[in-house]
Amino acid sequence: MAAKKACETFSKSLIEEVHRWGCLKQTGVSLRYMMEFGSKPTDKNLLISAQFLHKELAIRIARRAIELENLPYGLSQKPAVLKVRDWYVDSFRDLRAFPNIKNVNDEQDFTEMIKAIKVRHNNVVPTMALGVQQLKKRMDPKIVYEDLVEIHQFLDRFYMSRIGIRMLIGQHVELHNPNPPPHVVGYIHTKMSPVEVARNASEDARAICCREYGSAPDVHIYGDPDFTFPYVPAHLHLMVFELVKNSLRAVQERFMDSDKVAPPIRIIVADGIEDVTIKVSDEGGGIARSGLPKIFTYLYSTARNPLDEHSDLGIGDNVTMAGYGYGLPISRLYARYFGGDLQIISMEGYGE
Repeated sequence: MAAKKACETFSKSLIEEVHRWGCLKQTGVSLRYMMEFGSKPTDKNLLISAQFLHKELAIRIARRAIELENLPYGLSQKPAVLKVRDWYVDSFRDLRAFPNIKNVNDEQDFTEMIKAIKVRHNNVVPTMALGVQQLKKRMDPKIVYEDLVEIHQFLDRFYMSRIGIRMLIGQHVELHNPNPPPHVVGYIHTKMSPVEVARNASEDARAICCREYGSAPDVHIYGDPDFTFPYVPAHLHLMVFELVKNSLRAVQERFMDSDKVAPPIRIIVADGIEDVTIKVSDEGGGIARSGLPKIFTYLYSTARNPLDEHSDLGIGDNVTMAGYGYGLPISRLYARYFGGDLQIISMEGYGE
């Protein structure tokens, strides 16, 4: 019934247009290009950026809408997934209905419209997680979830694309800031200090740990605070926050009833010739080797989703110490988005 209702929401011609645009090739945009192009946010450059996004966002959003229609195991028909699909088709329709962008006024109207699209998609991750939960409830419990390769591959593609869409929109919107902080180009900080970002992310994670457990282990950060490199601070903050949050939870729960003082989490920031490496280590007991393959899957967590079956899907999700199992796989996608990676090395009985 839900599937039929959702399909009836949109005209046949609109769905055909989605499929037409979904066949077009999308254009990759590098961090370097965004940094160089955005360093001079003149009216002319903002107009060029808006004209590019007018077409590019329609292609990327159409491709995701098509994928959402064709998921295995009946996932496409779950109410939460139908809701996400509707958001994507609505956004595609808004983009296609917007006239050609010819002047500054058009560009400003377009910018307001894509800001609204970004807000519309704020809850895509927890809503998709709810859809996966709805699927799991009706699946044979004997199925090994990490073997559901198609769903994992789809979600990796889907969330990686979402990062790209939000980066493009956010970058364009931020270029309108008349007084950007020094060394900031849109979402990008050309002289970002990873030590400073790690410190802020750790403080945020400790605050949540204190809220849930009443206390939190210390976090020690090692590295040169004056070392900087160009990156997106929000992306690094999300990754470090997630890793530290997991470490704090593991250590806190391991030493909760112990007479010993909980050992600190250690963060090491290393500047290499090719890479910047950030290592987060703890003594939270580690993960059994058999469990390691599961930590990057989207069907692993037994934690309750902040959005449950009866909640309003329009409300922002609350951050908790145990999320809905997407923290690590999503963090890895953020790392990979600009060519990096995230790896977990565990010593069972000690930590990570």
